Amino acid sequence: MKRPGARKYSWLVFFAALAGLCVILAAKAGDFLVIDAPRPSDAILVLAGETDKRPQRALELLSQGYGKRIVLDVPSNAKLYEFTQIELAQKYIQDLPQAASVSICPIDGLSTKDESKDAEKCLQRQGARRVLLVTSDFHTRRALDVFQREFPGHEYSVAAAHNDEGFGSRWWTHRQWAKTFVDEWLRLIWWKTIDQWR
Repeated sequence: MKRPGARKYSWLVFFAALAGLCVILAAKAGDFLVIDAPRPSDAILVLAGETDKRPQRALELLSQGYGKRIVLDVPSNAKLYEFTQIELAQKYIQDLPQAASVSICPIDGLSTKDESKDAEKCLQRQGARRVLLVTSDFHTRRALDVFQREFPGHEYSVAAAHNDEGFGSRWWTHRQWAKTFVDEWLRLIWWKTIDQWR
């Protein structure tokens, strides 16, 4: 028969081991969000949202031969001062040396799932079967999962656009990184447990 002190010690060891495991999992949870595995594609699809690093990453991938065209998802109703985001995107493309290889896909949806439905129409017009998604690093796992589930007829890969101001895998070392980490994990959990089944 175990003595009460031995039982208490066993529980302490158990909880210490559990706490250690939680710390290890939390430390790896930032890395888990990020997938950066681009493959050659028919179209490079830049998801709507961040407008600096994502398009820049897509242009790098285009120059490296990962795709034939870039499709920029741009919110159709959003405005910055008196300019629509589509007008700004058109101006951005005009000034690019690769302008002939870049087009705009107007997006009405506010979620990644809704965006995938809008983007699918643009990809069909392009005749793209192999699609390389470009999005912020923390968003890559969820974005890839959403597109694969919503439109399984395509072959998808994903490339991460890194922005050290917004996110890093050592998420606990910066306040903004921690906010991004928590927000993305909540969105990923919502997607996996509820939204993908609707």
